Amino acid sequence: MSPIEEASPKQASSERMPTMQRILDSPFLLLFLGVTLPTVLYLIWGVMEIASVPLAK
Repeated sequence: MSPIEEASPKQASSERMPTMQRILDSPFLLLFLGVTLPTVLYLIWGVMEIASVPLAK
């Protein structure tokens, strides 16, 4: 069997792509994650800051 036959498209399509590669190959998913994650983290940070302010007397 020649090297060309070994790397046939049939074999490549039967292998599953790794999850991280599928995430990094999706530009809209990366855009969504790039907007959502900082937003959620800043919201959590803000809630923690507000909760740590002492009550006025």
